[in-house]
Amino acid sequence: MASSGRVLKRLLLGRAMRSDRLGETLLPKRLALPIFASDALSSVAYAPDEIMLMLGMAGGAFVTTHSWQIALAVVVVMLVVVASYRQNVHAYPSGGGDYEVATVNLGPRAGLTVASALLVDYVLTVAVSVSSGIQNAATALPVLRGHEVEAAVGIVVILTALNLRGVRESGKTFAVPVYAFMVGIIGMGLVGFAQYLTGHLGQAESARYTLSPEPGHDQMAGLAVAFLLLRAFSSGCAALTGVEAISNGVPAFQKPKSRNAATTLLMLGLLSITMLVSIIVLGRLTGIKVADNPAEQLSLNGQPVGASYVQDPVLGQLSKAVFDGFQPGVVYVSIVTGLILVLAANTAFNGFPVLGSILAKDGYLPRQLHTRGDRLAFSNGILILAAGAVALIIAYSATVTALIQLYIVGVFVSFTLSQSGMIRHWNRHLRTERDPKERSRMVRSRAINAVGAFMSGTVLVVVLITKFMEGARYAILAMIVLFFLMLAIKRHYDHVAEELELDPEEPQLLPSRVHAIVLLSKVHKPAMRALAYARATRPTFLEAVTVEVDEDDTQALRAEWARRDIPVPLKVLASPYREISRPVVDYVKSIRSGSPRDVVVVYIPEYVLGRWYEQVLHNQSALRLKARLLFTPGVMVASVPWQLRSSEGQEDFFDGPVVGSIRRGPA
Repeated sequence: MASSGRVLKRLLLGRAMRSDRLGETLLPKRLALPIFASDALSSVAYAPDEIMLMLGMAGGAFVTTHSWQIALAVVVVMLVVVASYRQNVHAYPSGGGDYEVATVNLGPRAGLTVASALLVDYVLTVAVSVSSGIQNAATALPVLRGHEVEAAVGIVVILTALNLRGVRESGKTFAVPVYAFMVGIIGMGLVGFAQYLTGHLGQAESARYTLSPEPGHDQMAGLAVAFLLLRAFSSGCAALTGVEAISNGVPAFQKPKSRNAATTLLMLGLLSITMLVSIIVLGRLTGIKVADNPAEQLSLNGQPVGASYVQDPVLGQLSKAVFDGFQPGVVYVSIVTGLILVLAANTAFNGFPVLGSILAKDGYLPRQLHTRGDRLAFSNGILILAAGAVALIIAYSATVTALIQLYIVGVFVSFTLSQSGMIRHWNRHLRTERDPKERSRMVRSRAINAVGAFMSGTVLVVVLITKFMEGARYAILAMIVLFFLMLAIKRHYDHVAEELELDPEEPQLLPSRVHAIVLLSKVHKPAMRALAYARATRPTFLEAVTVEVDEDDTQALRAEWARRDIPVPLKVLASPYREISRPVVDYVKSIRSGSPRDVVVVYIPEYVLGRWYEQVLHNQSALRLKARLLFTPGVMVASVPWQLRSSEGQEDFFDGPVVGSIRRGPA
């Protein structure tokens, strides 16, 4: 059974990699772009939908008039954020990203706020991206309709397995679909604009419908219009999610790390802006209409389309308009869009484990998250991220419109605090820098980060105002819970370290005497090995102890003890209620109370079983007794194992770190 488990593990994950091969996993720009930028690039696939859905609440004319304005505002924010993060990757190349910037410059609490926001947002990134990918793929594969949850969960499982194989391998796997998406969207844009210039651009399938305002939105004016525009802007800012991933993943780049990361970030910004603008402009030219409630808002000749109408995403409608009469083009765009939206979750699969590892190293998360797996990936972080995403997908039925309301709050919390921290970073360095050229560069960088902080803070306020009641409050609550949970974990580690720290003025006294006890129930090989081991340690006192549960068994044990003339006194503890643990613990405590400076060592002989079902046939009294004795001060517990034949070869099954098997302090 153990052998088959190892074979399955190797088939899924591949051969284990040596730690000195970590450098082989570093990424060139051509692989770093699909790994770290897939989230931000894929956001342009659903950001236009969210903009048009919000504006569509006021009717089709509102979409036509304001969609390009919202897109322009989003582009401005994206340019500022990309320029700001290029300063980050040069100033902080260690990979802590927003967390490190905020911690160093604004304090640990600010850093922890950023970390909690990013961790929550990474989980949401996986849930939103995968759900949106399944929704877009259903345009070309109608068989997926009605099975979105099952398909989304299956995709998360596949992504988890790929990432457990290692960062570089997952990058090679994901590079082709990401580049195929870029070719598809940019190619569609070029074809669409060429058709428009030559007068051959067709109309979208929804262009013939009338988009009516939702009830209560038909007579908007003043503040109501402004609020709706802000809602559309905040939804469109989903296109910025994932920009921060590159600054968190700088250590994964090949050298020169900072320059390669900054170049990749610039490429990401230019590609995202190009695709977003193309989709919005072409959507406006082809007359695309999307509605939050299409059955009632869309009508033809005054008649609502009804519940039978299937509303495709913006990209699906746009591809059908541009590639009218060329079905392979429609299928290609639909498939690559679905693929990149699914693979966009890979950005989170790289960002979450790395950030979790940094937080674990700092003592804010369990230290197991800092341990690399067989393939040098942070396996525990990957598994936790996958579990959280699956829970969200199931809870929200893989509905993008519902999940998107929880989204992007965390991103702009980290954006704002990170850029504010960078301002303090430059202020601190400007106080000591004397080189005029270097000072000029720092002043320029500070100005960029100041604009970035202001812009990010403004968007954060807008997002909080417009999305709080729509679902963002749940994301904020999760961040708060995670924030205080990490503080509690940090306090625990600090208290443990404080208790374990040596006092330089306190002499390290040896125990006055060692009282050794060998527990046994009968005379057999495990018991004799435990006695031999105890005698070899040369304790001050040594005795064998048994608990009398059955009088006949005790008499037989006494007789065998005397017949073999074992040179160790045998003590029998009475147990009128047939307990085993309590009499032993009480006896050990009585020894300790009489001589507080004595150490009591309890040797427990155990035989090791190889098959899980054999455990059912034996009681676990040794395990329970050890648990009791571990909480008794001044008592040491030593297990003396005797391996049965069925356990041969089983030690290989436990190669590598086993969760909970070792309690170790910080390295």
